[in-house]
Amino acid sequence: MSELAQSLPWVRDEAEFVSELQSGSDAAFDWLVTYYHASVYNLAYGILSDPADAADVTQEVFLCAFKGIRGFRHGSSLKTWLYRISVRQALNQRRWCFRHHRDQVSIDAGPDEGDLSMHLTDAEPNPFEQLATRETQAVVRKALSTVPPLFRSAVILRDLEGLSYEEIAEIMEVSVGTVKSRILRGRRLLREALGPLLHQTQQAIAAAADTHKKMDNPAVAAREPRLAPAQDMTGSTLIGGLQAAIGGRR
Repeated sequence: MSELAQSLPWVRDEAEFVSELQSGSDAAFDWLVTYYHASVYNLAYGILSDPADAADVTQEVFLCAFKGIRGFRHGSSLKTWLYRISVRQALNQRRWCFRHHRDQVSIDAGPDEGDLSMHLTDAEPNPFEQLATRETQAVVRKALSTVPPLFRSAVILRDLEGLSYEEIAEIMEVSVGTVKSRILRGRRLLREALGPLLHQTQQAIAAAADTHKKMDNPAVAAREPRLAPAQDMTGSTLIGGLQAAIGGRR
C-alpha cells in the first residue's frame, strides 16, 4: 500500500482523488478498493453476521461506487459516502435474505451461526486461553446479531469505526439526535444480550478448567483463564470486545 500511495500523487488530496475517480482512472479505483475494502467488509459483516453475505455486499458497494462516483457531492467525505452505500446495501441484503431464505440453512455454517474461528485471530499461549478468547468473541458476535439492524449499524459506526455523530447522521440520513438515541439503545440492548450469554460462557470455560485440573497438571492449571464478570462488560470493555470480535477500529 505504501509503495502504491507514493506512486500516486493525488491520494493525499481527496478532492483531486475524487476528480481522478470521476474521470474514470483505473488506478484511482484500484486504490479506492484496496484502501477501503477491509472497512466496508467489516461494516457489512457487523450488520449481517454472515461472511458470504458480507463479501457479496462489499462487491456491490464498490460496484455502486464505480457507477455513482460522478454524482458524488464534495460536501461529503468519500469515506462517509462509501459507508452510506455500505449500510444501505447491507440492510437491503438483510431484508432480501429474510424474505427469501428465512427457512434455509447455509451448508457453510457451523453449529452456531457459522464457523467464527475462521474469522478470529488468536494469540494462543495455551488451549484454555484460546477457548476463553474464542468463546468471548463468539458471544459478542452472537449478542450483536440480536440487536436490530438500525441500532446495530449505529453502534458499529460509532464504537468500531470511531465516526462522529454528525458523520453517522449523514451516513444514515437521520438527525444527530436520532443517531445518539440509536447508539444508546443499541448499547443497552447489546449489554442486555451479553449478560446471560457471558454467564453461560463462563460456566463452560470453568467446567473445562475443572476437568483439566483433575489431570493434575499444575503448570497449565495456574494459567487458567478468567473472564470478566458479565455485569462488567460495559464502557471501554464492551467496545474492546466489539473491536476484537468484528475487526478493530482503523
